[in-house]
Formats: sequence, structure tokens, C-alpha cells
Amino acid sequence: MTQPRPDEFKPPPECPVFEPSWEEFADPFAFINKIRPIAEKTGICKVRPPPDWQPPFACDVDKLHFTPRIQRLNELEAQTRVKLNFLDKIAKFWELQGYSLKIPHVERKILDLYQLNKNVADEGGFDIVCRDRRWTAIALKMGFAPGKAVGSHLRSHYERILYPYNLFQSGANLFEQKPTLLADTSDKEYKPHDLAERQQFVQPAESCCNSARRAKRMRTEPYYSCYIILCSSLCALVLFFIEKEIPILVKEEPIEPMSETEKSKSRYKKKTGLDVDLYVCLVCGSGSDEDRLLLCDGCDDSYHTFCLIPPLNDIPKGDWRCPKCLAQECSKPPEAFGFEQAYSDYSLRAFGDMADSFKSDYFNMPVHMVPTELVEKEFWRLVSTIEEDVTVEYGADIASKEFGSGFPIRNGRFKVAEKDEKYLKCGWNLNNMAMMEPSVLTHVTADICGMTLPWLYVGMCFSSFCWHIEDHWSYSINYLHWGEPKTWYGAPGFAAEQLEAVMKKLTPELFKVQPDLLHQLVTIMNPNTLMSYGVPIYRTNQCAGEFVITFPRAYHSGFNQGFNFAEAVNFCTVDWMPLGRQCVEHYRLLHRYCVFSHDEMICKMASKADSLDVVLASAIQKDMKDMIREERELRDKVHKMGVLRCEQAEYDLLQDDERQCAKCRTTCYLSAITCPCRPGQLVCLHHIQDLCPCPVTNYTLNYRFTLDDLYPMMNAVKQRAGAYDEWASQVTETLDAKLDKKKSLSVLRSLIDESDAKMFPDNDLLRQLRVVTQDAEKCSSVAQQLLNGKKQTRFRCGGGRTQSQLTVQELRSFVRQLYNLHCSLPQAPKLKELLNRIEDFQQHSEKFLAAEIPGTAEIHRLLDVSFDFDVELPELPLLRQRLEQARWMEGVQEAKAHPSSLNLETMRRLIDQGVGLTPHPCVEKAMASLQELLTVSEHWEDKASRMLKARPPLSIQALSEAAENVAQIPAHLPNCLLLRDSISKAREWLQEAEALQVVKGDSIPLFNDFSDMVTRGQAIPVHLDPLKQLESLLSEVHAWKESAAKTFLMNNSHFSLLEVLCPRCEVGTGSPKRKSRKSKDASRHSKNMMKLHCVSDLEKALSESHESASALATLREVRLREMEALSYLRAANESKLLPTADCMDLKVCVCQKPPMGAMLQCELCRDAFHSVCVRAPLDARPAQAWLCPRCQRSAKPPLDAALGLLAELQRTRVRLPEGDALNYLVERTVNWQHRARQLSASYGLPDLEKSCATPNQSSVELEELMVEGLLLQVSLPEVTRLYHVLLNGLRRHHTSRQTSPQDDPTLDREKQTLNGAEKKAKRRLERGALEAEHRDKAKKLQNKRQKMNMEKNLERRAASTSSSPRSDVSHSDDSEEEMAVCPAEGCQQPEGDEVDWVQCDGSCNQWFHQVCVGVTAELAEKEDYVCVSCTVRKGC
Repeated sequence: MTQPRPDEFKPPPECPVFEPSWEEFADPFAFINKIRPIAEKTGICKVRPPPDWQPPFACDVDKLHFTPRIQRLNELEAQTRVKLNFLDKIAKFWELQGYSLKIPHVERKILDLYQLNKNVADEGGFDIVCRDRRWTAIALKMGFAPGKAVGSHLRSHYERILYPYNLFQSGANLFEQKPTLLADTSDKEYKPHDLAERQQFVQPAESCCNSARRAKRMRTEPYYSCYIILCSSLCALVLFFIEKEIPILVKEEPIEPMSETEKSKSRYKKKTGLDVDLYVCLVCGSGSDEDRLLLCDGCDDSYHTFCLIPPLNDIPKGDWRCPKCLAQECSKPPEAFGFEQAYSDYSLRAFGDMADSFKSDYFNMPVHMVPTELVEKEFWRLVSTIEEDVTVEYGADIASKEFGSGFPIRNGRFKVAEKDEKYLKCGWNLNNMAMMEPSVLTHVTADICGMTLPWLYVGMCFSSFCWHIEDHWSYSINYLHWGEPKTWYGAPGFAAEQLEAVMKKLTPELFKVQPDLLHQLVTIMNPNTLMSYGVPIYRTNQCAGEFVITFPRAYHSGFNQGFNFAEAVNFCTVDWMPLGRQCVEHYRLLHRYCVFSHDEMICKMASKADSLDVVLASAIQKDMKDMIREERELRDKVHKMGVLRCEQAEYDLLQDDERQCAKCRTTCYLSAITCPCRPGQLVCLHHIQDLCPCPVTNYTLNYRFTLDDLYPMMNAVKQRAGAYDEWASQVTETLDAKLDKKKSLSVLRSLIDESDAKMFPDNDLLRQLRVVTQDAEKCSSVAQQLLNGKKQTRFRCGGGRTQSQLTVQELRSFVRQLYNLHCSLPQAPKLKELLNRIEDFQQHSEKFLAAEIPGTAEIHRLLDVSFDFDVELPELPLLRQRLEQARWMEGVQEAKAHPSSLNLETMRRLIDQGVGLTPHPCVEKAMASLQELLTVSEHWEDKASRMLKARPPLSIQALSEAAENVAQIPAHLPNCLLLRDSISKAREWLQEAEALQVVKGDSIPLFNDFSDMVTRGQAIPVHLDPLKQLESLLSEVHAWKESAAKTFLMNNSHFSLLEVLCPRCEVGTGSPKRKSRKSKDASRHSKNMMKLHCVSDLEKALSESHESASALATLREVRLREMEALSYLRAANESKLLPTADCMDLKVCVCQKPPMGAMLQCELCRDAFHSVCVRAPLDARPAQAWLCPRCQRSAKPPLDAALGLLAELQRTRVRLPEGDALNYLVERTVNWQHRARQLSASYGLPDLEKSCATPNQSSVELEELMVEGLLLQVSLPEVTRLYHVLLNGLRRHHTSRQTSPQDDPTLDREKQTLNGAEKKAKRRLERGALEAEHRDKAKKLQNKRQKMNMEKNLERRAASTSSSPRSDVSHSDDSEEEMAVCPAEGCQQPEGDEVDWVQCDGSCNQWFHQVCVGVTAELAEKEDYVCVSCTVRKGC
């Protein structure tokens, strides 16, 4: 948004705008009386009628002709006109000496010669300004920028243009100081305004003739103008000649026309035939050198060119005036300014065409698109500039009586439609308003154009009406019938004298010539200028169909936005009457004529006392009282002066201009003074001395009424207004009562009730009474509310002023207002007491606030007192601020008292809170201390953080020094505490490291201790010397563990190294991943033992053992549990394979499914496994015992590899659970080798390392020994050979039992038992295998694969039979063809993916289809089946 220029017009505030309802609009005077208290404060107001009120336009557009006024805009503005008048004088001064004025340019703008002349005069004159070197100050005062040497230019221009004129005005001798003018070629020639053209009157005929005569003598010819530079000493003169063509006025001579040569010589006077000088020089008195005699064009006096000072080298081109004529011309008084009339009249249509054309051409856009704001700013710019001369025309003061009103009237030329007849009687019809009954102008008998008869106004763009007040300070109302808006400016009536004073102060030259200038309606002044001097100005834009009302003595002016038609009239109401008499006195001082006689109007109204309104009668009675008093005093004065002759005169029969005072032009009515020497001339009694020089005794006092006639008239009016006057007297007495004589509020109400009962009209007194009563009632209500204690808990609710609260000053003013009311209120004393309490509270608060910050409890007590006052106390915010300060101070003190809770965040929060507090020395001191503590704390926090994060870590000595400094800071600093904690931990760690390195006896430190030490040491941000050594040792241990893991663990093993090296804590779990599952027997057996249920428990027990002996004892205990659990597991696995078990419920292998196909049996756990699930190698060597995946836990390296790892670990001098387990494993292995040799020797077996012969002894101990050997996680040749011994021995034992079963009855029982068990187990396995094979055979797409699997199964059975008879639990003698044939009679040969089979539990062991023998699957599972053949055989 662009910023306005400093000199750009700024619109004043808007005046009130009223929009009455139809009910209010019905009575115009009642509505105006209603809005008067508001509108008269702005002087003007706008009224918008109801939308449906649209009177017809009654003027004949084609027949209305008028002659407008011509307005030159820059002559309207008072200050601009002063400048133009000054320039006219300067131009005339130089023109009379033969030079034309050119206005110079300074800084690219025309120099304001008037302002320059005024500023130099204010500074003391040219000589003083030059002496004191004030030209720069004058340049700044005129608005030029400093530092551009403008002062020297201003001096030069003043010296050559203004200084000679001022010297001439001062009466200096121009024969000694000849004025000269030198112009710059860039100066702008000034064309003087013709004063005669600016007058609103026509010049006399002789003047016109002279002008015409002189105009014929004007001619243009080239000449050389002489310019002389007048130096400051006025001694040195330089002549310049500039060739230029200008018109020359040649003095008229009564002789024949001459040639150009003769004319050029006409200034030189020649002698006649007589030797007598006809022309002589008035300076030297000689008539010689006639060719050098210069004749004045004004008076025909002669001067030698060389007698002039300075002498002239040549004849001036143009008119030349001698010094005497120059003085006469310049001393002529200026003529009064006025508007001239246009030379031709306009019709309304022609004027409109001209107006629209002018506006559209000026703004270069359609008239209806030009913004009103733009027109307003342009108008005030044009009236303030001397460079642009814009002329407009205004059809103003057109008499409606002659041309017709815009409103319809009765019996007028305009024929009113029936629907518009309501406008004929409407009060807002301006033809009716002035003469309606409420207007006192109805008692003025004469028709006064513009007052009682409307005037018409036809405007165009920029046409204006100047500042003025209405005649007799009456009301005025203006209605805009149609057209573009009219912009109004108004000042209230109370500011009228202020506005006049400002205009007189700024343009005294105009008021000197025309004292009543503001009554001529020819002068405006920028509202911004008036407002800058404190004059209240308001504006409005009056649109078509709107009224503008001006109030008594309200100055107003404005201009038209474009072509429009308006109508205006005056009216006067009862309230105007005192102002009307005051206006007459004002007119008498200004010697201004009156439009009507105020005294005549009063007397005529008094003569109709019986028909007067009581309010009007009362006003007339008061006015007559003042009139009679003044008349009596004046008549007494006249009689005392010697006027004895008195005559009665019928002044009401004379025209107003026939009875005007010859001095003050006041219209006389009650009396006047005449003299026989001046017939037809009279004066008022105020100016008796200004009539004539005759003796006063010759004067005659002419009177209209005697005083005895006036008193009865006044009494009649008084009697008419008696009841009202009595009521008004009581009201006045009540309103004027003082102190204890004041009446109560009830008295005021009773007076209002009386006026309503007697229907007194609504006037100023009644309105004042109502206002006073309303104010008293409001004050009473507010006072009662304050006394009732409607408290606003501002502090507890967050503070803030509510709309019902008063400030203390307002309460004080309110109490003062209560005592200044025109009535007494009972609440006033109580409220005064409340005010005293509040003032006491304020005094205590001020003392409290002046002291140091107290405790919060004291402030709360003081705030609690304020809750009793329903006022806005200025101390409350201060007390709240002090409370916040006190709380903050207490928070700071509490935080400092507990350094452990004073952290950085708390300090920052306190500082942030302190920043928002109102400044106070205590707060500032605490803030400084807290800020210092925060700075130090942040410094050490940051430093501690950097020290803790330093890489490499700092030494404990450096950290300890920093910790000592940090210990002095009274705050909780996490990094500093961490620093101290790190130092403490470092010292403890060093002590532990030192104790750990000192090994006492066999107490070797545990690996976990080392690892924990290293972990803790790495977490301590302190440089620890032993840490690197421990880290190296830890790396060696980790390397050892990796080496041991590579040695013992198989590829992709899910066992940890400790699980492999230690005896198994869990034996017989269904899945290797579920290590915590135990058999019920094992758990019952271990209730009284150490709780070592899993590897983690074992690892924990090994880690907690302080010596290797305790660790080995733990491992031995676990070994015993392992052996015990394994024996239970072996027995359980063997028992479930017995024939007594149900084959379908049997779950074997890792897949936990029934036996089927080729099966393998683990030599350690004795569980059966599907060959497909365990992926047994086809090239398994017969010498190797087969172990299942659960039992095959490690790679079982040689014993030498284990011994090497143990030796390597012992060199590290570190104990770890894996080391203890390896140590025990080696010990266990060695012990097992020793037992194996002992057992071999005790049974007389050959050396297990050299022979594989099969002994013929019992195999129980050998089998236990072999089981324990298989549990060892190292590979020993003794285990393999022991397995061979057991394998060979069992084969021979089986062979001998087949050859001689009758030799040993024990063996026979064992055979029966074994045969029964093995038979049952074999049948169950064969049943499962047969079912699987039949299911596979049913799948035709997998025949080939089934055949291959059967071949592999046969091969595995052969291998198992050769290696271990106990490992093959399948029926190796059965063939695929035998199992595929059902021996039942009438076999149904069932087909499908699954065919259920059942085996005979009798002696034949044959397989039958369940459907062929009539057995269901449930029955086959629960009971034994015996075929028909076996049943018959058994019965036999």
C-alpha cells in the first residue's frame, strides 16, 4: 500500500448519519429536535429517508435557464488567494517599470515568493538576515533539503525580485536606489490576474472605454529589456540586454498616427518654433538635451535619462512610470474579491453536457467511474496551487419562486400524479418546511429567497460553496434531487469563533480588506489546516435522495463531485431564538445587514399570544424581556444626550432597505434616530453619534411602540406561558440548587410526571430534565451495585478488568459526579466512605511496593483486602507482579537450599521465569547470581562431558583435579556427578584388578570375573593401566574357546561347548531343543540333590565355585545323575519295544511316529529311529557303534587334542566353566581307561588295545563300561574294541544257545522271556512296516521309489545283522511278496491309498486285511487278534 504524500489531503471524520423510521420521519421537526443533541456536536448531519420516500422531480429541465458563477479554484482558498494577491502586486510593481515578472525555480519547483517574503520579514528583514546569515535557516523553514546551498539562491532571488519592492513599500528614495530585475531563462513568466475580471460587478463605462482605448494602442515589437543587478551595496550596477518581444502600451496622444520611427521617438520632446522649453527635467530643471528627455506614461512629467539614478543608457521599451506615478499606482487599495457571472446562461441540459464533458476530459474516464476520494484529493490540490488555474462554473442561489422548485407544490406547473399527492403536504418538502408551525419564520411576513423560499443549486465537478454560516445563524436543510454526490465539511456551532480566529490568523490580509469575508461565501480553507489548529471538522458525501442538515452557527462548506441538482431552505425552531438575537448583535459589530428584523418578528408573535404554543410563548417572553430592557436603557441614554423630540413611526410598513442603520446596516424596528438635514437616512440608537454633525437637539427619536405598549404585550405572552413558566421555574430552581439545597431524585421524577400530565411540549428544558434524571438514576444504580459488593475475584480467576468495573480515578470522578448531580442521592456518602477505604488500601500498597520483596503470605493478605472493592485498582497488577517476584524468589531460595535438586533445567526454568518478571533490584540480583551459577555449571557440565568422552580417556589424576573444582558448585550436575562416579568406580576397579592379579595358592580367578572386570573397565571413561592386560588375557581365553569349539563341536551343531564337555543334565528328552524335559523318575530321584536341571544351572554352579575341586565335585555329581538317567532311559526305550506294547501307540525316532520300514537302534539310549530320519550312512563300518543324533553330541576328537587344549588353558591361569568341564572330561577319560584295563584284567580278557577275541564271560559290567565310554566326548580305541568284544561274545552266546538249549534251565527261561518280548516287539515293528509298505504300494506313481527303498532296507538289515543282532528290530526273513498277500479265505483285495492290516497274535504271525477278517481299527488297537487257523490249532 502506497503511503500518502505529506501534503496530500486527509479526509476528516464522518458526521452522523440518521435513518429514521416511517414513524419518526412523519414529523420532521420532532425528528430534528430528537437528533439535535447528537448532531449539533458535529455541526452537520445526514438523513436518509425511508427507501420508499421518492418525491417526483418537478422542475422543467428544458425551461430552466440560469447564469452560473465563474470560480477559479486557486482563488477560492484563502492562503492561496493571499499568495496570488501578493504576486499581483509584485508583477504590477515591475510592470509599471517596464519589466515582466518571472517566477524562478528552486530545486525543480516554483519558488513561493510570498512565503520567502514572509519568512524574511519574520526574521527581521533582508539586512538582518544577511548580517546574521540566516538564509540556510529560511531554506529549511521553506521545506528545502539541507546541504544544497539553497540559501544563497534564495538570497539572490529575494535581492533581485522582492528587495526593491520592499524598499519601495518602506518609502525609500528610488532616485537613489533604482530597482532593477534580472531573470533567468528557466524562470516561468507570471501572468497577473486581472482584478477587474474577478469582480462580480461590471466596471463603469468610462473604465471600459479607457481599457478599449488603450488596447487599440498596444503593439508588439522587438526591443531590448534592460536588467540591472542590484548588489548588496546598491552601488555597482551591471546592465544586461536580452532581446525579447513583449506588448508595449504606448501613451495615447491626440495627434495623427505616426510611423514606427516617429513612434519610437515620441518619448523625446522637441522644442517648438519659439525658443522656450516646453518640457524640462524635474530633476535638473533644464530643458536641454531634448533627445534624452524621458516622458512618464502616467503623468507626462519629463526626466533626463542621465538624471535618473542610475542613469539609463537607452529608452525603456514599454510603459514607463516615474517614481511619483509608481507610488500612486502601488498605493491604490485592493478591490474586494467576488465571483463574476458567466457571459451566457445555460439550460439545465446544456449545463449538464458541459459538466459531464469537463469531468470526463479532466480525469480521462467516464464520469460515473471516477472515485469520490480521487475527486476530493484533486480538488484540494487544485485550490492550493498557484501553478494550475482551473476554472469551473456553479449555478448557485437560483430562486425557486422564479424557476420552480424541485419538489411539487400546489397549483404549480408540474402536474402531480395521484400517488404523489402525499408529497405536496409532506413536511420534508422544502417548500413547506420553512413555513410550518414549529418554525418561527412563519411569523416573518416577507418572502425571503433562500430562507423562507428554497434556492436551487446546479453543480459541476469542483464547483464549490465556501465556508459560511446561514443568515441569522439559522438551521438549513439541503436535499439532493439527483446527480453525483455533494461533499460537505462542517464545524460545530461552538467552534465557530475558533474557526474565524484561525482564518484571520492565517490570512489577515484578506480580513483587513473585507472584515465580513466569511459572510461573502467566497473563501475556503483546507479542512486539514483548520484541524491542525484544533478546529473540529467533519465530512460527509451527500448522495441523491439524501438530506443534509446544518445547525445554528455551524460553519460548512463543500464542493460537488459532478453534475447534480440540489435544493436548500432555512428554518428556525424555538431553541434558535436566543442565538437569533445574539446574531443580530454580531451583525451590528460587522456592519452587516439583516435579512429580517428580529424585533419585528418577536413583536408580531407577541401580538398573537393567545394562539402561541406554551413553549414558544415562554421563549418569546424571555426574549421580549431582554429586548425591552435593552430598549429602555437605550432610550434613557438618548434622552440624557438631549434628544427630546419623539415621533411614532410605522416601520413595519417600510421596506427593509429604507430603515437600515446608516452605520451598522441593522434593520430598525422599535426605534431609530433621524435628522432633518439628512432626509431618508436614519441610525439605530447604538450609533446616534454617527448620523450627522448637527446638534443632538435637532435629532428625532422615532419609535414603533412606547414602553407602555411593550409591557402589556410581554405580560400577555407571560400569562400564556404561566403554567409552563411555573413548572420551568421549578425545574430551573431544582437544577440550579447547590449543596444541601439539592432535591432528591424523586422530585426530578415528579417534575417529569407533571410535564407528561400537562402535556408540555418537548423542549430543551424538559430534555435537560430527562437527561439529568436519567444520569441520576444510572448513578444511583451503579452506586448501589458498588455498595452491594458485587466482587470480581480478579486475582483468583486470572485477573482482568470486566466491563462493570471502574478505575479508582473513575470511582473518584464518579463520587465527584454524584456530588455534582442536580439532585442528592443517599448512596453518595456511603460511596465516599468506600472511596476512602480504597485510598487507604492504595496508600498501604504504595508503602508495600516501595519496600523490598516481602513474603507471599503478606501479599496474599493485601490482595484479599482488595476483593472487597469492585473497582479496577492500579496497584493490583503491581501486587500481582510483586507476588510473582516473591514466588520466584522463594523458588530460587528453595532451589539453592537443596543443591541436589538444582539442575541445569531448573536453573534455566527459573531464569526464563525471571526474564518475564517485572524488573526489581532483588530480582535482578538473584537473576545475576543464578545466571552466573548457570554459566559456571554449564561450563563444567560441558567440560565434564568432554572429559568423559575424551579419546583416549584421561587419567584419573586429571579427572580428580576437575572433580575437586566441580565439588564447589552448589548444583546437581549429571555429568559432574558421572565424573565423580567414574573416578570412584575407577579406583574400585583398580583395587579389584590389583586383588585379582594377586593369585593365592590354587585360587585361580574365574573367567567371568575377568570378563566382568573388563566389561566394567571398558564402561569406565578413565584411563586404566591394567585394562589392556586384562583385555589381552580375555582375548586369549576367547581364542581358546573358539579353538575348543572347533575341536569338539560338529558342523551346524546346536550344542554349546559347555554342553558337549559337561555330563548331560537332561537325558531322554523328546527333542534336543527341549532340554528342560525330564522323566518323572529322574525328577523324583533328584529331589534331594542340587537343582541342576539344565546347562545354565550347571554353568552358574561352575561359575560360583571358587576352586577347581568344588567344580569337579559338581561335575561328578552331574555325571552320576547322567548315568542314572541314562540307565532309566535305556530301560524305558527297550521296554517300549517289547511285544506287550501297542504298536500303533508306539512313538519312536526324532519324528515321534510309529515304527515303519528300516529302523536303527542307538547303542547308547537304545531308542529306535527310522533310517530315513537319521540319514544313516550306507557305508557304515561294522566296527563302529551307531549313536543317534541326541547321543552323538560332539565330533569326539582324540584324547591328545583334549590334553593340548587343557594344557593351553592352564597356561592362561584363568578358570572358566568350559575349562573345568574339559579338565573333568580328561580326568573322566583317564579314569575310564584305567577301569577298562582293570576290568579286562579281572575277567581275564586279553588286552583291549591288542586283541579282539571274544570272551565267554558275563557282559553286564562290560556293557556299562561301554555305555560310559560312549558318553565320553573324546574318541578312544578302547571303546571301539570293547564294542567288538561285546558284539562277538553275544553272537557266540546266541549260537551255543541254539545248539544246546536243554543244557541250562536258566537259559531256557531267559530264552522264553526273550523270545516272547522280542516276538511281540518284532510283530509291532513288522505291523507298522507292513502298513507303511502297503500304503506306499497303493500309490501307483511311486512304485519305482518304493522298490528302491525296499532294496536299501534289505541292505541295511544285512549290515545291521552282521554288526549287531540287537540293533535290527525288523523281521528280516519276510519278503515283499509274503507281506503283500492276505491269507484269509475269500480275500476281498481292498484297494486305496490306505489299507488297514492286522497281524495274528497266535502262532502263525500272518497279516490279514482288517476288512477281510471283520476286525475294526479300534479293536485291532485294543485287543489281540488270533486267526481262525491258530484258534483251531490251539483248541486241538
